[in-house]
Parts: sequence; structure tokens; C-alpha cells
Amino acid sequence: QVQLVESGGGLVQPGGSLRLSCAASGFTMDNYVIGWFRQAPGKEREGVSGITTSDIKTYYARSVTGRFTISRDNAKNTVYLQMNSLKPEDTAVYYCAAHSGTWGPWVTVPGSYDYWGQGTQVTVSS
Repeated sequence: QVQLVESGGGLVQPGGSLRLSCAASGFTMDNYVIGWFRQAPGKEREGVSGITTSDIKTYYARSVTGRFTISRDNAKNTVYLQMNSLKPEDTAVYYCAAHSGTWGPWVTVPGSYDYWGQGTQVTVSS
């Protein structure tokens, strides 16, 4: 059974940090582009970051560039999202997803992804 499980969310004060993890089971992650998305109440799901299978390419949404870092450990079948200097507007449910196709502009689009995790809540508030 293919499964993605996010963890590491929680409540943090503005300026704080969190590291999200996305662990895969039932398939080998290193054959997939992995993306992180988020969805705030009343808003559409948006792409946050993505990484190719070989770590050669990454992308970041403009709103998180310089604050978030994506990485992967294929040996552990896990992808991480290090989030620093968090802001209240980063509050959302964060999802990881796996895309079996090639890298391109479509990796920012939720509909391009084959598998999704259940999400983890990130709340940035004082």
C-alpha cells in the first residue's frame, strides 16, 4: 500500500523553526519528484517547494525563498522541509506529495501529483 506520512507540525511563535518530515512506504521515493504544498483555511492549495530525485533541482515559492529548505534522504525514504523564520502567514496544513513524471513547471501544480499524505498542521502564532 502506497503511503506518505507527514510529521513535525505544531504550534510555533513567529520567528521560530520547524522541520517537517515526509516518510514514504509502499514505494521507493527516489524515483519520484517530491513536493510540499500547503493549504490555509479558505484558500487554495499552493506549492511551497519541490525536489528532483537526484537533488539536482529544487524550487521554492517566492513567499518562502530564503527561509525554507527542502532535502531528501533516499536511504530513509524520507523528504524534509526545514522551515525557519516562520511567519503567521505560514500557518496552514502542509502536505507532501509524490510525482512520477519528469521535472518541469508542472511540479508546482497539485494536480500533477500521484500520491498525497494526510497533512500536518503548522500554526505560527504568539
